[in-house]
Formats: sequence, C-alpha cells, structure tokens
Amino acid sequence: MNALHVLIVDDEPLARERLRRMLSDQESVRIVGECSHGGEAIPAIQTLCPDLVFLDVQMPEVDGFGVIAALPLETRPAVIFTTAYDKFALRAFDVHAVDYLLKPFDKDRLAAALSRARRVIGKPEAAKAQDQLNQLIEDVRPSKTIPDRISVKNAGRITLIKPEDIDWVEASDNYVTLHVNKVSHMIRETMNSMETQLVGKKFLRISRSIIVNVERVKEMQPMFHGDFVLVLHDGTKLNASRNYRDKLKTVFGV
Repeated sequence: MNALHVLIVDDEPLARERLRRMLSDQESVRIVGECSHGGEAIPAIQTLCPDLVFLDVQMPEVDGFGVIAALPLETRPAVIFTTAYDKFALRAFDVHAVDYLLKPFDKDRLAAALSRARRVIGKPEAAKAQDQLNQLIEDVRPSKTIPDRISVKNAGRITLIKPEDIDWVEASDNYVTLHVNKVSHMIRETMNSMETQLVGKKFLRISRSIIVNVERVKEMQPMFHGDFVLVLHDGTKLNASRNYRDKLKTVFGV
C-alpha cells in the first residue's frame, strides 16, 4: 500500500498534536507538514502537493472553505474536514459525500475517513469528489454580505442594530457580545459567523476573540512581541494579536 502524503491544517496546537499522534498509529501515512492557519496552508498545499489534507473549517482570517476556494482546481487535494459545525452544515457534508471528522473524533472514525480517502484518491471517483467539494463550498460557506440589521432578542423584545453602529464584537463561548455606544447585547452566534457577516471595509478581526469597527479606532499603541493595543474613541482599549498584524498594516498602514 502506497503511503498517503498528509498535511494537517488547524489553528489549535493541541488539535494538531492529537491528530499527529493518531495518524502515527495508522498504516502507510506520512505527514508532510503542518499549518497553523489558512493563509499558511494555501502555499503549503501548492508546494508540498499532499494527497490528503486534514483541514479545520473554523480558522481566523482564512477558513477551511477559503483555503480550498483559493486553490486552482487542478491543484486541489483530497480533503477531510475537521469541524465543530452544527447539524445543518454536517447534513451538507453528508449530502455531498465529502468526508468530515466531527471534533472530538476517535481512532475508529479517523481510520474510516482514511479508508474512504484511499478509495477516492487517484481513481475516477476523484473527479466526482472534487465536483462535490466545489458544490459544498457554495452551499455551506456563509455569504460575505453585510446585513442591514442584526436582531437581538432580550426579555421578549427584539432590538434591531445597524452594523455601522457596532463599536466592537467580543467572543463569549457560543455567544458574541455586540458593544454599541457603551451598551452590550449578547446573541447566540459564533465569532467566525460574525466575521463573515461584518468583516469588510469597516470591520476587522484583531484577535481570536475581538472584531472591531475600524472607524472607532482612535490610536494604536505598540506592545511587546509585535502586539498592539487599539484605543477607541470612547476610551476602550482592545488587545490586537500579532497574528493579525498583516491585516492591521493593510488597514492602518502600521
């Protein structure tokens, strides 16, 4: 059996370590590389030409779907998504017959996914799998359109918030908090979903847990190790991670 050349892409170090350990117990699997974010994965796939990529769906900046969409059709490898997506998205994976691993997964489920991949890679089924993958990206990936209003339900009332009125957004487990003129509104939403809805001309993700309205930023204060503190017009201070520095440079020219 020829060895599968595998690339691991996940922004969580512990998740990469666990998958690496589990793959080491699988027969004829060779790990050719690891990537910690989508932006790193795109050139790695083009350079390393893996047979198979274990690709996390939810990552900052470029998500798993963005990685695949950025690759030319002829260079797209077979993909096993690793995901914590909800049931709606999982149904879409099933319908399009693209394999996925729902975190946390065990060795048996991993072995089944590898077996399925081996049946597809290098065979006529591969072309069909790529068509299904392309359709999956169209069906599952959220729209980049910024909504006109965001609905917030509280105590039987519904408040409609204009996106441009939001100062910044903060992650709170399975919720996000919208900070609007010193008033906080919590809604059940993921940070990645909010990013796809809001990131555009006026909104920028500056860390795993914060999205900011760039028009509210008054100044930037450099810190150690490439980090920044953004000071908003109302005096709020937000920590910006160095992992997002390229985006900060693009928007603020720092």
